[in-house]
Amino acid sequence: MIIARSRFTGAAGRSMIRSRNIMSSVQYVTRCHYTTSFEPAPKLTIHEISPQTVEAEYAVRGKIPIIAEGLQDLIKKNPTDHGLPFNKIINANIGNPQQLDQKPLTWYRQVMSLLEYPKLLDEPALKFPQDVKKRAKLILDNVGSIGAYSHSQGAPFFRQSIAEFITKRDGGLLPANANNIFLTAGASTAVSYLLEILSQDEHSGFLIPIPQYPLYTATITLNKAKPVGYYLDESNHWSTNPSEIRQLIKENKKKGINIKALVVINPGNPTGAVLSHEDIHKLIDICAEHGIVLIADEVYQENVFHGKDFISFKRVLGELIQKRPDLYKNVQLASLHSTSKGVSGECGQRGGYMELVGFREEVKDIIFKLASINLCSVVSGQAMVELMINPPKKGDESYELYKKETSGIFDDLKERAKYLYEAFKEMEDVTADPPQGAMYIFPKLDFKPAQYHKLYSRAKNSSLLIDDIYCIELLEHTGICCVPGNGFGQKPGTYHLRTTFLPPGKEWVERWTEFHHLFVNKYKDGTFCA
Repeated sequence: MIIARSRFTGAAGRSMIRSRNIMSSVQYVTRCHYTTSFEPAPKLTIHEISPQTVEAEYAVRGKIPIIAEGLQDLIKKNPTDHGLPFNKIINANIGNPQQLDQKPLTWYRQVMSLLEYPKLLDEPALKFPQDVKKRAKLILDNVGSIGAYSHSQGAPFFRQSIAEFITKRDGGLLPANANNIFLTAGASTAVSYLLEILSQDEHSGFLIPIPQYPLYTATITLNKAKPVGYYLDESNHWSTNPSEIRQLIKENKKKGINIKALVVINPGNPTGAVLSHEDIHKLIDICAEHGIVLIADEVYQENVFHGKDFISFKRVLGELIQKRPDLYKNVQLASLHSTSKGVSGECGQRGGYMELVGFREEVKDIIFKLASINLCSVVSGQAMVELMINPPKKGDESYELYKKETSGIFDDLKERAKYLYEAFKEMEDVTADPPQGAMYIFPKLDFKPAQYHKLYSRAKNSSLLIDDIYCIELLEHTGICCVPGNGFGQKPGTYHLRTTFLPPGKEWVERWTEFHHLFVNKYKDGTFCA
């Protein structure tokens, strides 16, 4: 017996004993009938999750776009028998060019295909231009596989390329430094980083334009901070009013609100307005005097029409620092750009960048920490940014086609903007500014209560706003999906809507014009349908 026991000592013996015990346990479980005696716990309710996530709203993909998605599903399921007065949804609610038939630029997609599948570079039958192959090889040599994580701030090669682009764009007055550039998933992630680090507590306030892109109000809500709206002047092409902004800073300080940043969208979303050099100078003055961060959302800088020029905040700041470094040396500017807009229209690639100027290193380190938590932005999106800011040059094999495609997209957008604006001009009780830039028009629905009793009565009985009713009926009768102005903010008692002018063709605009005539006949006192 003693000898037998010695055979089952050591690691081998313990392993055999464990195996026998496991087999015994399995046999025991299969013989037993396991019964439960507890009541199942209820699922989480909306009252048991973060109230900030419940309160945050994003009208661009809000209730009316959700209705539009349902109608689109109905059309897909019953293409010949859906019962709707239209056969297609026109998604004019969001600036998503390639959803609305804008074709990808050949240059972008050729280079990207080589980055995605580098073996194509060794394929003799591949007929891509030589400058395409050269660019792809340069990126691969400097960045490596786009399937690998990059530096959290973005690949150094791309950041250096962006720094050179900014320096050249702004005349070299305030040279950009690659160490101050963060590549992000579109401009939206940059906004999230900035508002998150600046939301010190519930008394932190952010000056945002009204109307504004709802990403800002949603992100401020998520961070338990306070949005402080400053109204753009609709009577003066949606310009800013520096006196009002200064007054808001003063009033909110008395309320215990600490204004942390001033947000400016230029060219404007949803207004399409473009700021002048003087406008920009005055806004920088406010930030310099009060020590608040200036967030310049400049993602539409390539979309400027009607003889206007885009002037970056960085350029004007560089001029001011040269003249009066004592006054402007401490200005903290964060400027944003993206591949989603311009003539690129590459929304799904999620490419963007943020340049920080004048920030302390310890603050930049916190932003870097946030970027590190996310590991890095999408590397293919980073590559797309490099292609956007460093396109083919005259003499390159790809240049002529690139110039033809980008000019065609720009001219089409300008023509579509003009046609839609002219249609709004002819609509009864609608006023609109000609779009100076961006991809949107923000017309005013001038439906006065004294003339539209039926409309205001319906709004009161349905708990809807006037612009809600207009946009819902527009969708139901034409398939055109746009967003009520209340989703962007507007002066009390005024009503607007935001629409893109991205959809191709004129038929949808003509359908809108016809709908508007019927809407006015339906609701305006003393009018009758023909």
